[in-house]
Amino acid sequence: MAKNEFPGWHGTTIIGVRKGDEVVVAGDGQVSLGQTVIKGTARKVRRLSPGGYDVVAGFAGSTADAFTLLERLEAKLEATPGQLARASVDLAKDWRTDKYLQKLEAMLIVTDGTDLFVITGAGDVLEPEHDIAAIGSGGNFALAAARGLIESDRDAETVARDAMAIAADICVYTNGNLTVEKISK
Repeated sequence: MAKNEFPGWHGTTIIGVRKGDEVVVAGDGQVSLGQTVIKGTARKVRRLSPGGYDVVAGFAGSTADAFTLLERLEAKLEATPGQLARASVDLAKDWRTDKYLQKLEAMLIVTDGTDLFVITGAGDVLEPEHDIAAIGSGGNFALAAARGLIESDRDAETVARDAMAIAADICVYTNGNLTVEKISK
């Protein structure tokens, strides 16, 4: 198939919500090729423990590319234990400048329970406003839903789960098979 004829991989919604002393990262399990669901139970949220410090990461985009980035992030965290901001900036620098890494197509949401960042291949390390970050095909739907729910009496996990349910009802590339990881300060 010519590149412009390839329908492209779609699917996934990842959200990070910080409320009170906890941060929750939730991701759906859908992987789609064009209009076809290839898999509905992919696990796109992971807990890492480099240097004995817990970090939760969620990814959207190419799985192989995301795993490459997660391995690089782990290496950065092992070199700078407990310093997620520094490791994230170092990863973003490498991702932006390394010819091999530049081709990687993924985005990450990472948290250590204190910091919450979105890391992109454009060299961005973004700390989201309103303590909510979302990426992927249904990211904007989940973000809007979570922004509407964050002021309620719901905890971070409930906000994330409810926002993902709303995104799954709207976005055909998002499903309700969630992986949820919680981390506290």
